[in-house]
Amino acid sequence: MMENSSTAVKEFILLGLSQNPRMQSFLFFLFLFIYITTWLGNLIVIITVIITPSLHTPMYFMLANLAVIDISESTVTSLKMLWDLLSHTHSITYNGCVAQVFFFHLTGGAVVFLLVVMAVDRYIAIYRPLQYMVIMNPRVCIGLVVGTWLGGFAHSTVQIIILIQLPFCESNILDHFYCDVPQLIKLACIDTHIIEILMVCNSGLLLTLIFFTLLVSYTVILVKIRTHVAEGQHKALSTCTAQILVMSLNFVPGMFIYDRPFKLFPQDKIVSVLYSLLTPMLNSVIFTLRNSEMKNNIKKLMKKCLHHTKKEQP
Repeated sequence: MMENSSTAVKEFILLGLSQNPRMQSFLFFLFLFIYITTWLGNLIVIITVIITPSLHTPMYFMLANLAVIDISESTVTSLKMLWDLLSHTHSITYNGCVAQVFFFHLTGGAVVFLLVVMAVDRYIAIYRPLQYMVIMNPRVCIGLVVGTWLGGFAHSTVQIIILIQLPFCESNILDHFYCDVPQLIKLACIDTHIIEILMVCNSGLLLTLIFFTLLVSYTVILVKIRTHVAEGQHKALSTCTAQILVMSLNFVPGMFIYDRPFKLFPQDKIVSVLYSLLTPMLNSVIFTLRNSEMKNNIKKLMKKCLHHTKKEQP
């Protein structure tokens, strides 16, 4: 692959989660189940929001878009990993690796900015209930969603611009199951101290600032909810609790990976599984279980589908 020590690396070898063939087979079926569940759970949320008129509100519009991003984020890492586990081939081209980093941070950044938008949506709903539908009109909602993708694109582009300037001329072994910035930086042939600081600021520091800002915002919202009447309080509390859980699942693992100097720990792989595979699946589960309106409409949708299927049977 390399003619001499100065030749650029053309591919990387992903060590994955295990080198044991039996364990790889087990992991394949486990992650295939997680990936299919992610698709089904989020697709049900999207379809339910689309076909239910009572859910055509800003909050559920944001939730449906979160489901779209979750499917996209899971696909970026899952498909390549499942193929590697099945075929026992663990190589990825340099261009493929860079593309995976780009789309991983594109979807990850979009999730972060969308969670910020969802927090703003709840703040307006609680503090400006009479003006809520005027402020969060369809044009604003669409603009905010487009803005989340543009924010993810900008974040990812910065990562890639820095990454493609790094020379890779010696080791091409990535001790991970997908390409990401911390592992790639360690393989560069130059001193990466300054670059690591830039990457931490662009990912870890940004995550930390947004996370604690959202925590303060949700604290203010929860204080306001306590003054509401019991019926409205319960619904608003359930919604905010679900958003806080989803926010924690997205931010805490990300901060563990990116909010420190790029020292590789054994726990990184486990945290990455939570961050890139489990969280996209759990987001839809949490919102469904914590939101009675969504749960009831999903049940109605399922009953309609079953009833329609029985009618078509001879």
